[in-house]
Amino acid sequence: MLHPTKKLGPLKKRAAVLLTIATATAAAIVTSPAGAAQTVAAPAAPAALRWTGCATPRYPTLQCASLKVPLDHDQPAGRQISLALTRVPHTAATSQGPLLVNPGGPGGSGRALAGFIASALPKDLAAQYDVIGFDPRGVGKSEPALDCGAGHFSPVRPDSVPLEAQTERANLERVKSFAESCRSKHADVLPYIDTVSAAHDIEVLRTALGVRKLSYFGYSYGTYLGAVYAKLHPDRVHRLVLDSVVDPGGVWYEDNLAQDQAFDARHKAFLAWVAQYDAKYRLGTDPERVERRWYAMRNALRTAPAGGKVGPAELEDTYMPGGYYNGYWPILAEAFAAYEVSADPKPLVAAYERFGAVEPSGGNSYSVYTAVQCRDSAWPKDWNQWRADMWRTHAKAPFMTWNNAWYNAPCAFWATEPLDVPDVINAKLPPALLLQATEDAATPFAGALSMKGKLKGSALVVEEGGGNHGVALSGNKCLDEKLAAYLRTGRASDATCPAQPAPKPTAATRALPPSAGGAALHGLLGFRG
Repeated sequence: MLHPTKKLGPLKKRAAVLLTIATATAAAIVTSPAGAAQTVAAPAAPAALRWTGCATPRYPTLQCASLKVPLDHDQPAGRQISLALTRVPHTAATSQGPLLVNPGGPGGSGRALAGFIASALPKDLAAQYDVIGFDPRGVGKSEPALDCGAGHFSPVRPDSVPLEAQTERANLERVKSFAESCRSKHADVLPYIDTVSAAHDIEVLRTALGVRKLSYFGYSYGTYLGAVYAKLHPDRVHRLVLDSVVDPGGVWYEDNLAQDQAFDARHKAFLAWVAQYDAKYRLGTDPERVERRWYAMRNALRTAPAGGKVGPAELEDTYMPGGYYNGYWPILAEAFAAYEVSADPKPLVAAYERFGAVEPSGGNSYSVYTAVQCRDSAWPKDWNQWRADMWRTHAKAPFMTWNNAWYNAPCAFWATEPLDVPDVINAKLPPALLLQATEDAATPFAGALSMKGKLKGSALVVEEGGGNHGVALSGNKCLDEKLAAYLRTGRASDATCPAQPAPKPTAATRALPPSAGGAALHGLLGFRG
């Protein structure tokens, strides 16, 4: 569920990532767990990039370009596809080269992140880098862009929890239809939408930039993509920042099961926060009572969806973003209280439209998300295994287990064969910097420990007690200082930073401007829709 589906305004989007850095070796090698090596033919030198102005009022120096890369890196002279790029160029007399950034998914657009990163870093530090964002293959303005099934998330969907056989059949029909639509519409490109191919794209980008090394700053799924690129081309890495780290040992079925339990714990943290403010929300002072009322709301929506739009599945879609960013909690709490205490469904419908409803561009994000996850690694093909695993996990973590299962279930019926999972163990890298909140739901803390163990010499900066997904450049001064020091010098050591305080249920919290750190970052990183 490292998945973006919905592109949001200042506060909208879904789960998220960044990509990597590049190399100029004649062949790239990925070692599978079984030890088999995959080689990629030496690519022809790409044409130099042509940057043109595409300034916005907020980012007046922003530039745009496009890059041709092989669809199949084993056939570098074959069909070419394009990647859409943005750049904020360096202004210092001495440059540290490109810093590649990307926020999404897999499946998120990275073009908007370049301006944010360049403006969020200390000015003198940002001036040393060309900050580059891009849409990975299949995403956004890159061509061809995937879009497998319009209306896949249209409300009201079947209840995600299949209490009756007919509900399970309805959900299975949905996911099978989506998988078939992807096959029929994009059969020519699906075999090449995967993490390793995206990592090879980064090497083509490095060559086109004409630099010996790149730096890379990745969130969420981007930490995994960055680790794969670094495995392929460790000698091309200048700086490597991985924020909210994917467990490389669980790609991808096991990682999603781990998410289910972490999201349930984070949802309980939200409900406990609501209980602290009973004077405001009048839902009770006992977190367990508040939780019972939330599930009572969910049950009521099974027979009477709010506004004809918000059934149980849509309710989960609406409250899941609170697991990514606690800045959304006051809005979600008000919608909950309005429905349960005042019998007013309108704030709940408004919250769904803000956080849960899928915008048209979300079809592209979800299509790429599914294509990458289903191609990257083997998923169970026996639905009986899914059913058994989900019910077992649901018994411990009911909040998102089945919702997450249906989000990923097209992989049980995917047309393309899975690839071997790369082993990202790496002793050849310069020191990498990892940043992680201990209570992160989308990428649980164990993943950061796993990645640290695989990247020799890496440093882990922990946000103790933090629960947000994506922690650097979101307002935590301690974390931001560690990041800036590393980007300046390449040196880092293990450290712990205190978490930022939980939000207050005030109008000021709801009215945070888009430029406010956490709100701005999570509007770009987004969440699953």
